[in-house]
Amino acid sequence: MATIVDVAEHAGVSISTVSHVVNGTRPVAEKTRERVLKAIERTGYRQDTLARSLRRSRTDSVGLVVSDAGQPTFAEMVRGVEHEAARAGYTLLLAHSGEDPAQETRAVQALAARRVDGLIVAPAAGSTGTETEAVRRSGTPVVILDRLGGSWSGDQVGVDNTTPMRELVEHLLGHGYRSIALAAGDLAVSTVAERYRGYAQALRTAGIEPDPELVLTGSGLAAETRVLALRLFGGERRPEAVACAGTETAVGVMSAAAEIGLHIPRDLKLAVFDGFPQAGLFEPRITTVVQPAFDVGATAMALLLRRVNGESRAEGEVIRLDPRVVYRTSCGCGAAQPLDRRRERPMPSARHQRPTS
Repeated sequence: MATIVDVAEHAGVSISTVSHVVNGTRPVAEKTRERVLKAIERTGYRQDTLARSLRRSRTDSVGLVVSDAGQPTFAEMVRGVEHEAARAGYTLLLAHSGEDPAQETRAVQALAARRVDGLIVAPAAGSTGTETEAVRRSGTPVVILDRLGGSWSGDQVGVDNTTPMRELVEHLLGHGYRSIALAAGDLAVSTVAERYRGYAQALRTAGIEPDPELVLTGSGLAAETRVLALRLFGGERRPEAVACAGTETAVGVMSAAAEIGLHIPRDLKLAVFDGFPQAGLFEPRITTVVQPAFDVGATAMALLLRRVNGESRAEGEVIRLDPRVVYRTSCGCGAAQPLDRRRERPMPSARHQRPTS
């Protein structure tokens, strides 16, 4: 196996020059750099990454734990994290919790055992965060992704969930609908709880007390939501409109509506938080809250890197990016109506806040 000495001899340079080219630790003249790279190619030299990481006390890797990277929003967040990690020369190690706190604990432990330089975690429903906090206290930087709040006092990056959901429900109320259901899902998930808060705020402001029978909870998975929606739609108090707290619940609601012949939006109005990729191509065109999911992931990774490199002095930064609300025909808006400022809210800059203790 070729060594760094072999590369130096082939290139006619010092070992330190080869090291600077390989590790990017100091600028090297372009002609010299090209000579070293050609020597690496000729000799087949491969860096001993483990030995290098032991010398530097760094592995140039970061861990990411999410509930399900197959979900469109989480998939975009993962892409954002990976984009920033790759730009900085880091390898991303991805694990799924499957919304299981025990599985989350195992994933965090496994990533910590691999000596990742930092960790990003989207907590599972019901997670205590004990293991994640232990990793942070051991000296490994940690950023909480998407699901903010709880007892966590460290760095967090997500979006504003309450205001956009309140706007969706206010918009439905503005159309004259008074019976509005919420396909919520698991209220133990902080993002879902925040979206429920926005729903309840909008109703109470309109003088309507939220009716628990119109709030579909449970796992939030499409199959379970479909069953709950069928029961709701088949009753005497079928709602005029449904706001969905996520993509999975929206699939369940739309499946139930189609199954019993309810037409959206003629028979049932619909608005969705998150929604689907290319939601404007659906028929009907679906009113959605569009999260800046890629930017959330990229921001989380950028914040983590500042911690890893010792560049951030602030304690417990909380960054919330603002989604935009796009109103289309599924909520009852006319197909020919132009989008105005009320119907598509632009995304403001990210907001920083300190967590309250």
